[in-house]
Amino acid sequence: MERERFYWLPPCRDWSGEFGTLSKTDPAEAWSGIVKLARTRLEYVQSERLARAVGRLCGELPPNSLPTRPIRLALLGSSTVDHLTASLRIGGARRDLWVDSYTGSYGQYWQELENPDSGLFRFRPTTVLFAFDAAHIVGHAGEFTASTEADEFTDAAIERVEGFWTMAKERLGASVIQQTLLPVSPPLMGGNEHRLPWSPAYLVSQFNWKLRAAADRARIDLLAIDRAIESDGLDAWHDSALWLRAKQEVRPGAAPAYGDLVARLLAAQQGRASKCLVLDLDNTLWGGTIGDDGLGGIVLGEGNAAGEAFLSFQRYVRRLSRRGVILAVCSKNDEHNARLPFSSHPEMMLKADDIACFVANWSDKASNLRDIAGRLNIGLDSFVFADDNPFERNIVRQELPMVMVPELPEDPARYAACIADAGYFDTTQLTKEDFERATLYRDNAKRRSLESSTTDLAGYLRSLNMQLHYGQFEDISGARVTQLINKTNQFNLTTKRYSEDGVKRLAGDPEAIALHFRLVDQFGDNGIISVVIALPTEHSQVLEIDTWLMSCRVLGRQVEHAAMNVLAEKARQRGIKAFLGRFIPTAKNAMVANHYESFGFLPMGAHENGATLWRLELDRFNPISNPISLIEESL
Repeated sequence: MERERFYWLPPCRDWSGEFGTLSKTDPAEAWSGIVKLARTRLEYVQSERLARAVGRLCGELPPNSLPTRPIRLALLGSSTVDHLTASLRIGGARRDLWVDSYTGSYGQYWQELENPDSGLFRFRPTTVLFAFDAAHIVGHAGEFTASTEADEFTDAAIERVEGFWTMAKERLGASVIQQTLLPVSPPLMGGNEHRLPWSPAYLVSQFNWKLRAAADRARIDLLAIDRAIESDGLDAWHDSALWLRAKQEVRPGAAPAYGDLVARLLAAQQGRASKCLVLDLDNTLWGGTIGDDGLGGIVLGEGNAAGEAFLSFQRYVRRLSRRGVILAVCSKNDEHNARLPFSSHPEMMLKADDIACFVANWSDKASNLRDIAGRLNIGLDSFVFADDNPFERNIVRQELPMVMVPELPEDPARYAACIADAGYFDTTQLTKEDFERATLYRDNAKRRSLESSTTDLAGYLRSLNMQLHYGQFEDISGARVTQLINKTNQFNLTTKRYSEDGVKRLAGDPEAIALHFRLVDQFGDNGIISVVIALPTEHSQVLEIDTWLMSCRVLGRQVEHAAMNVLAEKARQRGIKAFLGRFIPTAKNAMVANHYESFGFLPMGAHENGATLWRLELDRFNPISNPISLIEESL
């Protein structure tokens, strides 16, 4: 089951050899080796051994090279869940996430939530995953005579679950993930099960349907095991004999798949979902070689099974673009020939305007991927590289291990399913900016083209006619602000994360300065691109800058200078005399190590893990000249 389920990962050719060479002296090097192995097709026993190696080789604390902070995940179930913890760690490692987990006593989730002295509270989870079994939720239902009674029963069950969410968020300050119920009960009426209101199979389907609406209302994320079972079949996930003997609803063999699904959600919450799909052309977007076969010779379009397969993949890729995935091309080709189908083939679904960065030449693909990352100004670890050629896939994996490279099947009809099944682009919510991302990156390419054509940087910035719109957090911007806080890793002084509920609380806090910034220029609206949060300290006239982050899309345009001017003025209006600023280093935010120093903050010393504290007396700060007009948005 594991090998079939992870078909998009390359096989590990020498498991014993690579496992045996994991570093025993350098935790950071050991972690890199563990991540590399986690990104291969592992069996259940191999996943278990690799998870044990994490603690043995890396210790209790993660290496400082991690791109995000450790995740403390509490898995609270009504049945046996201890056998899932190793796979949670390996699923996280596959995405370079450090995941510590806690399961507590069997079935004692409610008691642990109620008791502030419990092991759960001592663990201090950052995320709580509720994993209730179907028998626990619907097993005590009676034999209803009407569908209204079934509705009342499932509504009451949803209300109980919502109460647990509230307890986890309010008492633990944790984000929440809720697992859907496994459809383990055999049907009593077959395809017309809905006509028997008290059928356990029907009640589970009703509960899962209502659970989705409740999760949307509460802004919590779902672990959709029922959807995975639709694809894989119930036997791949559940063994009724194991349930009766050990109360394991998810069978051990399915644990790696379970851990991977959980890790996808955690990655999305931590801003670690992939952002850019980089595409080869020949035999990836069409059949044949454009340079040899010409425009009329490539295989693409209706009336031919292979042509329709490539067309279907293009359609899927275009839909990814429409929901916010950046598209790029990396092809060994003459550029004129490579561009020809995009402009001239009548059945080409993708067009030139769909591609944010187009690179076609005879250089090696690893070098070209580095070039694309530079042009788009995003990290290589946000790339997924799709290429039909095993040689090209392997050389990119070797040269750029941070790039995700799916093992595309030989049949192009399965390309789209491979990308989807791998979950690289799984996300938890979409905002207006997501739907406009392709346009934003195309516009950014135009800006960079204009910038490269001039040697007068100041004149170039003035020519953009930039306007920075700013205002306090509000409901209409809450989803985008939350997304930006949880996805931004490079220009981010502390990498603190907030849920949407946390953002709403900040919006309503009269003592906090919680600002979002939106940049508009002659090429278009960049959307909300920066967030600054300043919170009160024990000194009434001092604010600490809790969060300062900015999208790398607008680096080099002096937005941070304009934002500092706004922040200082807002603070002065409140009688604030000084700012404290904290920089907490991560593997990805070195670019802002000197941020506070550049604004005249004075150092107050170093702290644990290299964090530094800075202070600025506002009477020493003068507004910084920049080419950006400021426009305040009123609530």
